[in-house]
Amino acid sequence: MTDSLLTLNAGSSSIKVALFDAAGDGDASLPAARWSGQADGLGAGLKARLRVRDAQGQTLHDAALDGAQASHQGALAALLEWHAQQADGRRIAAVGHRIVHGGADFVAPVRIDASVLDALTKLEPLAPLHQPHNLAGVRAAMAAFEGVPQVACFDTAFHAVQPEVNRRFALPRALHDAGVRRYGFHGLSYESIVAQFAGIAPELAQRRVIVAHLGNGASMCGIAQGRSVATTMTFSPLDGLTMGTRCGHIDAAVVLYLMRSHGMSADRVEALLFRESGLLGISGVSSDMRVLEASAEPAAAEAIGHFAEQVVQHMGSLAAALRGVDAIVFTGGIGENAAPLRERILEDCEWLGVNVDAAANRSGAARLTTAESPVSAWVLRTDEEAVIARHTANVLRVAG
Repeated sequence: MTDSLLTLNAGSSSIKVALFDAAGDGDASLPAARWSGQADGLGAGLKARLRVRDAQGQTLHDAALDGAQASHQGALAALLEWHAQQADGRRIAAVGHRIVHGGADFVAPVRIDASVLDALTKLEPLAPLHQPHNLAGVRAAMAAFEGVPQVACFDTAFHAVQPEVNRRFALPRALHDAGVRRYGFHGLSYESIVAQFAGIAPELAQRRVIVAHLGNGASMCGIAQGRSVATTMTFSPLDGLTMGTRCGHIDAAVVLYLMRSHGMSADRVEALLFRESGLLGISGVSSDMRVLEASAEPAAAEAIGHFAEQVVQHMGSLAAALRGVDAIVFTGGIGENAAPLRERILEDCEWLGVNVDAAANRSGAARLTTAESPVSAWVLRTDEEAVIARHTANVLRVAG
């Protein structure tokens, strides 16, 4: 019987999964999934659905999830039932999980046991939109695969190598030592881009690169020689760029003002900043960039303009942290698909040495700039699942 690795990325209303061969030689390349699936619309009042596609993008399974199946555990059970019906004789030998926050202690992938799970649960207040659902996925997988190794892969780990000057807030040292520091996020996505970029432009990938992971959650990272130097998200996934429903960077005094002058509780402020702000808050229309681009509402255009301007400003900040920039890479749901927005951002970065090739950008080419452009720009599809699979295999290989 052939052994396989399952990767699991559990969000607030979705689960992303992928199946990989367990065998591998441990090199730095990213493995290819045999199939990938996604359950969307999990939770009360939503229309849940499970879709599975093969490596070529062909649909293998597409079905509504009803009743108990419309939960994280139910969706995982439905997926496993579908998998069991396949005649490929593949046994799940390990499960790798995306965990958004590893805190100060978890700076590399680790096999999950009761003590690790307890420590990660204590970090839930730092990533309330993500960590509880990540860990719900872990518990569901533990119940489904009793005795099968589970490995945690952290979005924060990629940034643990940053210079100390970029890890600190200007707060008393005791608070930094207690964990109040800049962690950074989307690390699994950045690892994916570093590996892919090294494959298509190896010399350039070792220079100064800014990666823009733009989606409902959005951040940017300045990378040199494949290592994180500075990033826009800091203590939690709230900071930095404007996002779908998150406010991004905000003066901390605004929080004090809302609590003192508007009588908001900590829970109410958290809901406002994490779930009611960002593109949704500015536009009053939607948190979805596709909906905003199709809208005739002036506030929708204002939200798009705000998002683009924040990307451009942070581009300059990261270029300063890197002491220059040689390449820019877009990824994430918006970064990969919103060609007009990419063009707008790159045109506003002309001062950095970017010369956009509008035709290439609109045609879906990987390179978005002219051959003569001093700074090149690219678009690559992130593959966090492949990074999780690679880490999981390596953890088990070392443990074995």
